[in-house]
Amino acid sequence: MTIFEAIILAIVEGVTEFLPVSSTGHMIITSAMMGIKNDAFTKVFEVSIQFGAILSVVIIYFKHFFKDLQFYVKLFCAFLPTAILGLLFSDMIDALLEDVFVVACSLLIGGIILLFIDKWFAKNETEGTEEVNFKSAFLIGCFQSLAMVPGVSRSAASIIGGLTQKITRKAAAEFSFFLAVPTMFAATAKKLYDFSKVPTDVQALTDNINLLLIGNLVAFIVAIIAIKFFISFLTKYGFKMFGYYRIVVGAVILVLLGLGYDLKID
Repeated sequence: MTIFEAIILAIVEGVTEFLPVSSTGHMIITSAMMGIKNDAFTKVFEVSIQFGAILSVVIIYFKHFFKDLQFYVKLFCAFLPTAILGLLFSDMIDALLEDVFVVACSLLIGGIILLFIDKWFAKNETEGTEEVNFKSAFLIGCFQSLAMVPGVSRSAASIIGGLTQKITRKAAAEFSFFLAVPTMFAATAKKLYDFSKVPTDVQALTDNINLLLIGNLVAFIVAIIAIKFFISFLTKYGFKMFGYYRIVVGAVILVLLGLGYDLKID
């Protein structure tokens, strides 16, 4: 992986992590299009640069993380389903991460759903609440666990989970940001732990530490911009445009695959 490729992947991560378009799916597609070898370092890079993205949440919403103990209990309730399922099905998830066809289908189906989300939960904006209770937090976490399928989008799944609990779009999106912190931190920590058990992988990490630092810095800066944009856009316009985008991207990938283009990650 070159510095240029690392920067491109970090930009993709920063832009897409908190938007309902699937950051994992976009990085898989980007890696495939640039021909980046799917070696151990690439896998850990794509996960570890999430640290830069989650740091942007902590910076923007600094006061929330020092509010009260209940805030962390709610995050734990929401984090639990993904943590348990992630440990149980880690091998299956890793296999899916290499399948561009799965990503394309997930983007397409998710896009269709987003076209109708604003209509389905229109009452949330006038009659909904901005408070997330413990039950709602757990159910949001259950929705988030669907994002273990690449292309589903952790952000979209958790926000929709919040909407089903009659939470406003803005509050659901912000809780999705908060939930990203423990979820992505745990994913990064596990990947680095697995990586540390193989001496050759550790050497690869040491040799490319500069790429990790650059990637995290770029993801951090881009994610700050993306979060502020998303909240403003979501409040004014809702999810429909993201739905159209997902449909177009998913359809294009399926057409390319159908025409015989090799989009698989080597």
